[in-house]
Amino acid sequence: MTSSMIEGKQADSARRRDRVIQALDAALRTGGDITVSGLARTARVDRSFLYRHRDLLERVHAAASTPLQDGRLAAVSQAFLQADLANALERNTRLASRVRQLEKRLSKQFGEQAWSESGLGAPPDIDQLQRRIVLLEQELAQKRGELEERTEELEAARAANRELTRAINSPSPAQS
Repeated sequence: MTSSMIEGKQADSARRRDRVIQALDAALRTGGDITVSGLARTARVDRSFLYRHRDLLERVHAAASTPLQDGRLAAVSQAFLQADLANALERNTRLASRVRQLEKRLSKQFGEQAWSESGLGAPPDIDQLQRRIVLLEQELAQKRGELEERTEELEAARAANRELTRAINSPSPAQS
């Protein structure tokens, strides 16, 4: 089932590629405006399809910059250049953000490595042991509290038993 879905997706992509190439050839023959938007519209594909397939995008850019048969240069619209510039700027922004993110991660890892190698920080196993000690101390304090409560209950029960024993062993006023 999965392989048939993959084959179907590949066939669809191949059909769209063919439509883009045919649209590009037709635009070159007729001397039409060669832009990503225009070719995507003619080929009935999304512009992102062209941007995802670099080889097709390079063909479009190459065709837009090559002279036509009659000596005229292919017209590159200002809108195309602005869209291309906007896409390049957005990609540059995304890449710069990713670089900053990776630099922060790398800096953090180098900092942790330098800290542990300098001997200033406790080794990880000592940190784990110290956390375990804290947990055990908390548990010990809780158990001591429970022991004190039970000791008090035991003392109260012993006192009650002594009182009952005295009451039973003491001569009642009616016996004398």
